[in-house]
Amino acid sequence: MALHVLWDLPNGTADVPAIQTLEKKYGMKAGSINPNLFQSAEYKYGSIANPSAEIRGMALKHLLESVAIGRELGSKDVSLWIADGSNYPGTQSIRKRIGWMEEVLGATHAALGDGQRMLVEYKPFEPAFYHTDIADWGMALELVRRCGPKAKVLVDTGHHAQATNIEQIVTWLLHVKELGGFHFNDRKYADDDLTLGSIDPYQVFRIFHEILSAEEKDRTDIAFMIDQSHNLKGKVEAMVQTVATAQELYAKAALIDQVKLAEMQQECRLVEAEECFRDSFWQDVRPIVREWRTARGLPAEPLKALAESGYVEKITRERESKNARSVSTYA
Repeated sequence: MALHVLWDLPNGTADVPAIQTLEKKYGMKAGSINPNLFQSAEYKYGSIANPSAEIRGMALKHLLESVAIGRELGSKDVSLWIADGSNYPGTQSIRKRIGWMEEVLGATHAALGDGQRMLVEYKPFEPAFYHTDIADWGMALELVRRCGPKAKVLVDTGHHAQATNIEQIVTWLLHVKELGGFHFNDRKYADDDLTLGSIDPYQVFRIFHEILSAEEKDRTDIAFMIDQSHNLKGKVEAMVQTVATAQELYAKAALIDQVKLAEMQQECRLVEAEECFRDSFWQDVRPIVREWRTARGLPAEPLKALAESGYVEKITRERESKNARSVSTYA
């Protein structure tokens, strides 16, 4: 399970023993470690790209502690989303901010231990509406290359302008061996963070196809993470639904006859190639996936098993009084 430092480890490394206890109790492992460089009031004008050297130092200190947390928990990835940017032309030096980011990210990369990686995410807008400091995959790619071999690019499927060909970006990052992982979600307009495949399952299928088309050695280290905002759906049900959908779409992509498709592509047999591609998407793989789950001792129908377990109702009752005092937020 991915951990958010300020929300899950508010006391930093001092909270690591508590997380380790929970790991043993529930048979789970800490996943990516996610620093928070957007919540504090000090970051109003940026974190690692802030004009203030003092605030950049504050951000770096937090990043280094996040690296230490990951090292103690045996977590491979430190996943960075940088909300820095500006809202009005002329109010910030874009050029200077590039240098400041390089300096802080470079220092973070230098602190990574053996087996650790730093994943750098990008986003075209929000909360910055004029310029975002890491606005696209090209900027993220250049930053990770300047940091060093332990830095890779993270692709959030919601973080793109409308009609962006995300699978092409994935292919390029695979080609240059800089794809670190994904934050999977879906969107209708922008960064909606909806359940995977709820809007465009064909896009997820196309992304999985490009991954499976790569050499095995180039795809073994890809981190698959879920980053969604379940404001209306039940959070547990939505997560189970997303994992089940990912399994089914991956299975569909795996059905593509790569040899046959490659021959048709080479000969420019356009309609036949497209039909070969689409035919796999339209296959009902649910029986195969159910068998796959059963063979591994997993529920054949996860959502049904969850409903029959009564788990959601149980935790709802336990948390009812606490939730009644909570204030809903965007996230």
